[in-house]
Amino acid sequence: MKHTYAINGMSCNGCRGHVETTLSKVDGVDTVSVDLEKAEATIEMESHIPLEKFKQALEKDGGGYSIHMLGEQPHPSSLKKNGEGKTKESSDGGSGVFYCPMHCEGDKTYDKPGDCPVCGMDLVEEHSANTGAHEEWTCPMHPEVVKDEPGSCPICGMDLVPVKPDTSAEEKTYQKLLKKFWLALGFTLPIFLIAMSEMIPDNPLYGILDQKRWNWVQFVLSIPVVFYATWMFFQRAYRSIKTWNLNMFTLIGIGAGVAWLFSVFGMLIPDFFPAQFKTESGAVHVYFEAATVILTLVLMGQVLEARAHSKTSSAVKELLKLAPNKAIKVVNGEEVVVAIDKIAIGDILKVKPGDKIPVDGVITEGSSSIDESMISGEPVPVQKLVGDQINSGTINGNQSFLMKAEKVGSDTLLSQIIQMVNDASRSRAPIQKLADTVSGYFVPIVVIISIITFVVWAIWGPEPVYVYALVNAIAVLIIACPCALGLATPMSIMVGVGKGAQNGVLIKNADALEKMDKVTTLIIDKTGTITEGKPTVEKVGTFESGFDENVLLHFIASLNSSSEHPLAAATIQYGKEKKVAIGNPKDFNAVTGKGVEGIIEGKKLHLGNSKMMTHANAEVTSAMKEEASAFQKQGKTVSYLSIDGKVSGYVVIGDKIKKTSAKAIKELKNKGIEVIMLTGDNQNTAQAVAQELNLTDFKAGMLPEQKLQEVEKLQKAGKIVAMAGDGINDAPALAKSDIGIAMGTGTDVAIESAMITLVKGDLHGIVKARNLSEAVMKNIKENLFFAMIYNTLGVPIAAGVLYPFFGILLSPMIAALAMSFSSVSVIANALRLRGKKID
Repeated sequence: MKHTYAINGMSCNGCRGHVETTLSKVDGVDTVSVDLEKAEATIEMESHIPLEKFKQALEKDGGGYSIHMLGEQPHPSSLKKNGEGKTKESSDGGSGVFYCPMHCEGDKTYDKPGDCPVCGMDLVEEHSANTGAHEEWTCPMHPEVVKDEPGSCPICGMDLVPVKPDTSAEEKTYQKLLKKFWLALGFTLPIFLIAMSEMIPDNPLYGILDQKRWNWVQFVLSIPVVFYATWMFFQRAYRSIKTWNLNMFTLIGIGAGVAWLFSVFGMLIPDFFPAQFKTESGAVHVYFEAATVILTLVLMGQVLEARAHSKTSSAVKELLKLAPNKAIKVVNGEEVVVAIDKIAIGDILKVKPGDKIPVDGVITEGSSSIDESMISGEPVPVQKLVGDQINSGTINGNQSFLMKAEKVGSDTLLSQIIQMVNDASRSRAPIQKLADTVSGYFVPIVVIISIITFVVWAIWGPEPVYVYALVNAIAVLIIACPCALGLATPMSIMVGVGKGAQNGVLIKNADALEKMDKVTTLIIDKTGTITEGKPTVEKVGTFESGFDENVLLHFIASLNSSSEHPLAAATIQYGKEKKVAIGNPKDFNAVTGKGVEGIIEGKKLHLGNSKMMTHANAEVTSAMKEEASAFQKQGKTVSYLSIDGKVSGYVVIGDKIKKTSAKAIKELKNKGIEVIMLTGDNQNTAQAVAQELNLTDFKAGMLPEQKLQEVEKLQKAGKIVAMAGDGINDAPALAKSDIGIAMGTGTDVAIESAMITLVKGDLHGIVKARNLSEAVMKNIKENLFFAMIYNTLGVPIAAGVLYPFFGILLSPMIAALAMSFSSVSVIANALRLRGKKID
């Protein structure tokens, strides 16, 4: 009997092997095969085994994995992945979503703080776009008075003040670790001084108590350090061994634990040890100071990391600051201050000079200049008029206006940006697999090296051989730091993704950030990508007598009233300006890559390019082609209109080339990237645009499937292909390309199909994306180099390889200090990306 189940929580081959082993131990299981890519487990069994047994096995194992039937959603209490389920906001006003900063389990998240079951690191909180969206107000004299909006206290009349939000979970973790560190330092310092006093001739402390009693004093002082301040390290070490997710806490727990237990054992049963372990007074030499100093230094490293982590997510925090928590709502002509979460779609809001735009919407009255630099990365304010779209978090200039809310809550652009940054920050880049592979073997190898170190020193070392052997074996365990290796990639990804968001480049996942650095060929669409995507009608012409321009415009605008294409919007707007009647078509149909068709006033209409006319069996004569060609050679788009199978007229639509297009294409070429334009427009129009941009490679009249075929052709030739587009017809090619790049001004379908979205929607954003990718990949490689070279040199030095030549030994305490700072140095290097210019 064979069944296949879905597995949640796997992120590497180590996870796969662990799940496979755990499930194979269930009674009645014959064989287990786990597929990491599909996240599935195929189990052969003698007879049917209830799913509950497998669930219990994985839960008991404690690795954080879950099993469920294919197609079945995991229980909400399990870990949220890729947006599965909803997570409650935490009581402190945060997002209530926590994840491992090393991304050991990919994008798996938790609904409460704690530590990662794989690496033992403290989980960090995701910064949600909804955090702080709801602001409450209270009376400073009567705290029981709480309202959703400002005003006066009904009891004493004082002005209400905002309720100060609780400290974030991230800050609470830092404060908790800091308090434990100061406590550990307070008890460790006297232990260290007592131990170091042995180096003073005629030790004055021995005049107070003998050495055996001072050992007891050290023991008592070490108890709060071991069993309170740093007890979490031993808990994590135990769990790592139990689940076989070996990590840095495994090494710390074993190393410091051995030193402390050896000291306790030697203090209680001194006669068990040979003379070389004893001092002149007959007391066994104890290592309470080594154990406590090591643990305190590691704790200090955790404190520094907790503080550094908050800086890596600074980009999201800056975006969160953009989200206003209140707005002015116009109700029956009166202005009312309301909380953001009280705004509904369709509400009319007033935005005053200097205010932040509360939600996404459209201006209904007035005009102003809007500072959009926080989401587009462009510093120049943009003039907005009635009918123009505006976005949440952008800042109004010096004029008031009214707006209608169109997107609220998590649907606003700012919220989507924040969510995309969070998701991308938690994703894993392919280069992370290298670190995963090394880390999988790292801890067992270090333990083996530690054992070998003890044996070698015990056989060939100087007297007292066992003391040297023990100290060096502990040093090897302590200095090894897989943590630095694990942090190398995710820290750079987190900072890089945030940097991109601040510059209007939204990265969907880490894979995109890595692949963008390898792109050799860029395919670009014309309309909305190279051009502004704001077409305007320049002329309506007629080929047939009996139809004047207004009649043709009536048919064109009416037929396009059911279309969402930018060209259609231009004809409708032109029809309104000319005050022609706009009707509703019957049997409307959009023929992708060709045009639209429908019935108006009993007449069968077809509107589009020459292929649409072929589809309508309407002949385009050479004279018609020649007349249209004159406009096309100027870079204009010409759409033919056929009425009842006869071409009767045409509409000329112009779309200006974006000012940044030419410069961006030149910069991309200078980086060695081949740029190809594929457009559905005709040859003449495409050639005119290509000449203006100095593009030598382009293809016109391309249907969506032809764009897709072109991407596949280039990929088969060994090219790494990026595709930039903004329309529905670009979606197949965007999805097929190695890197899909969507213009933020384009359709939702295009954006959903892409791996990178450019908020402003111009080609210069691709230059930014490429520069960002290069900077992040360089930073990751630096981190991996530092982490690997650190361990490559540190472990043998700790083992004593320099002692025969230079007499140098590495104290376990110095090893602990170096280990702690190795992780901090990786984070510090990642933080350098924040100052990198990608323009």
